[in-house]
Amino acid sequence: RGNFKMGRVIRAQRKGRGSVFTSHTQHRVGAAKLRVLDAAERSHYIKGVVTEIVHDSGRGAPLAKVTFRDPYKYRHQKALFVAAEGLYTGQFVYCGKKANLVVGNVKPLGSMPEGTIICNVEEKAGDRGALARASGDYGIIVSHNVEQGITRIKLPSGSKKVVQSSCRAMIGQVAGGGRTEKPLLKAGRAYHKFRVKRNSWPKVRGVAMNPVEHPHGGGNHQHIGHASTCNRFAPPGQKCGLIAARRTGRLRGTTVVKGEKI
Repeated sequence: RGNFKMGRVIRAQRKGRGSVFTSHTQHRVGAAKLRVLDAAERSHYIKGVVTEIVHDSGRGAPLAKVTFRDPYKYRHQKALFVAAEGLYTGQFVYCGKKANLVVGNVKPLGSMPEGTIICNVEEKAGDRGALARASGDYGIIVSHNVEQGITRIKLPSGSKKVVQSSCRAMIGQVAGGGRTEKPLLKAGRAYHKFRVKRNSWPKVRGVAMNPVEHPHGGGNHQHIGHASTCNRFAPPGQKCGLIAARRTGRLRGTTVVKGEKI
């Protein structure tokens, strides 16, 4: 079919197939989520107790096992929360609209004042937590729009996001902050770090490969040989390097954040 030559399937394409690239979930404790949104949380509050704080394999933040009494049947409900900084075993946590503004409690954004430090924030009401969940992360409530029922929050990345005021969040910042301050120092530590996450280490550079294995491969010196940026709509075997980059190079100077209104 013509003289068009195609190289091998590159690493980024093989990752989509799974096999050795699937996530390592053998020793994971479980999915960390807020309680399922029920009538008790919508209109009042419900009390739980932190029974244990556990390490979750492959996650930088510790998890808290919280036990609630079922509001309808004689039984317990157990939840697995991302632990906020300062949470301890035996602590009572309160979830709901009428809960107090205390670290570890879960409240809807609309019932918290502006400037509150929050974590484990819902993106859509009832999704049980999606934003600011990594170790040491937190968001800040910037402003409320009561008429429209929306709240503007500042995310750990620095970007602002508008969400429904009925979305819940935990008060405080996620525990395990400063984890990245300590350097890994040796390959063995990086090996153990990624062993429990997924097969993503060590990473062979594209320029160190042969031309059949990567668009950056080949040549008598290790060089890319063309622009390192590539099109957003490039085909999978070509899509590597700086994808759809708006700008490249070092970030120089200071960024001025303009005052934003909701």
